Amino acid sequence: MRLHIIAAAAAVAAISATAAYAAGPLSLVSEVKTEKRVAAADGTTRIALVKADKIVPGDRVVFVLTYRNTGTQPIANLVLANPVPANIAYRAANPGSAAPELSVDGKTFGPLSGLRVATAAGTSRAAVPDDVTTVRWRLASPVAAGAQGQLAFQAVIK
Repeated sequence: MRLHIIAAAAAVAAISATAAYAAGPLSLVSEVKTEKRVAAADGTTRIALVKADKIVPGDRVVFVLTYRNTGTQPIANLVLANPVPANIAYRAANPGSAAPELSVDGKTFGPLSGLRVATAAGTSRAAVPDDVTTVRWRLASPVAAGAQGQLAFQAVIK
């Protein structure tokens, strides 16, 4: 089964919201989280991702896309894309998440180092993280029936 999904990112006005999508046998949940230092019983602390209840410009957030094959057959050639809202600046793939392909125009995807942005003078310059408009992952392996996974990227509120 071939499937292409575009998951709309939560608008910043509703950045604490969790968005859920379903397209056939694939379910998607898109969440925006922040990092929080959490104390453990042994006195140590660790960084945990928690729901982003209140954020302000300059805050770091993590967009987490959770997918799950709810069908009975594997899903192959899965492409998941997450548009980056205008008031969000992409920073990097989240540690532990697959590196995404990036786009500055929603049409051409690749590593940031290979992207160019047109200038007003009619030339082009190398793209920077603030230019990213869409983050996309192509899953290399089929998603087995009942299997799920997560993809994530870091961003900053403009």
